[in-house]
Amino acid sequence: MTALLLVLFVGFMLFGVPIALAIGASSLLALYTQGVPLMVVTQQMFQGINSFALVAVPLFILSGDLMAQGKVSEKLVDFADALFGFLKGGLSIVSVLAGMFFSAISGSGAATTAAVGSSLVPELKRKGYDPASAASLIAASGTIGVVVPPSVPMIIYAVIAQQSVSKLFLNGFLPGLAMGLGLMTIAIVQAYRRNYPRGTALSLATIGRTLKNASWGLMTPVIILGGIFSGIFTPSEAAVVAVNYALLVSLFVYRDLTLRDIYRVMIRSAITTAVIMFVIATSAVLSWTLSNANVPTAIAQWVLSISTDPYVIMLLIVAVILLTGVFIETASALIILTPVLLPLVYQLGIDPIHFGLIIVVGLAIGMITPPVAINLYVASSVTQLPLERITRAIIPYLVGLIIVLLLVVFVPLWLGLSGNA
Repeated sequence: MTALLLVLFVGFMLFGVPIALAIGASSLLALYTQGVPLMVVTQQMFQGINSFALVAVPLFILSGDLMAQGKVSEKLVDFADALFGFLKGGLSIVSVLAGMFFSAISGSGAATTAAVGSSLVPELKRKGYDPASAASLIAASGTIGVVVPPSVPMIIYAVIAQQSVSKLFLNGFLPGLAMGLGLMTIAIVQAYRRNYPRGTALSLATIGRTLKNASWGLMTPVIILGGIFSGIFTPSEAAVVAVNYALLVSLFVYRDLTLRDIYRVMIRSAITTAVIMFVIATSAVLSWTLSNANVPTAIAQWVLSISTDPYVIMLLIVAVILLTGVFIETASALIILTPVLLPLVYQLGIDPIHFGLIIVVGLAIGMITPPVAINLYVASSVTQLPLERITRAIIPYLVGLIIVLLLVVFVPLWLGLSGNA
């Protein structure tokens, strides 16, 4: 059955069938050929989304879309420019820093790329920055959006692996910071190599003014995460707070959204949520089918037969994660890989929170590796540059992020986690 399932899944993907339908149809047909009652399909689909923690997913998506639609991104870019624009190639650092700021608000890589790109790309072009390199840097910065909290992939992983969302959020800060610092380092080297100009002169008055304007946006992660970690509310309740805060800021503080705009944002968020939930539901059927055929156990035994060295095994796992991220989008890959790799992770004695960070960071990198590279598509749309140019320019940043991933894998104490790799 496993071979049939794999053939069907690959066949559907080659014919361009959407990932959720490919997962569901291949599982359904595989179960049908084995004479399994098809009632199992509906039961597992319902079971897959029957989790209170998933309530946070549509709400965090909505709050991020509300913030992305308004002027929050512009205020964050202005603040980042006031802090680091005076440096040589400072706008490159601003691109990464603004991406990090907005990531902590939206939790979405594509939203971060679109918001920061639309605000910064015209200025980067005007200052003489290489357009393709600038677009690729913004796309790479967007990967931080699914690593730092609030992160929708972390919530999905927590549901599948039955781990604490709060612990994942808490431990997501350092990997996200490392990704940002790595991208900044590469950007600074390129700025000196290409002799990029300096930007806005350093001024305490400008920093104070832009900080005041951006403070409403910057308070979003403080309120959400402060409430979660202090125990005032749960992650699901925090998502409700995030939506209400986003509405408050958009309607009454910045006044950049009308009721008609909010209606359009809600429709778009509902569509995004429906797609994610359908992927989760169909992937639950696939996970049950694989588990019923003892595939995760067989894979764990096969990998352990190759080597008993945990470092070698972790490198194999990282390779699988990166390769999967190239062809399958983040949420789908996460749902497929987690139940397959988790038994192996437990046998290696790796902390499941640590593995959650590894798989989320690894799949985040897939957002800038074609053919399924949503951040590159968004950057191409925002800049009107051919995808091929941006893809060539992304290579240095891609290498930098892979190095950060290896640090996340092999330096768990640096992440403040128990367990070892």
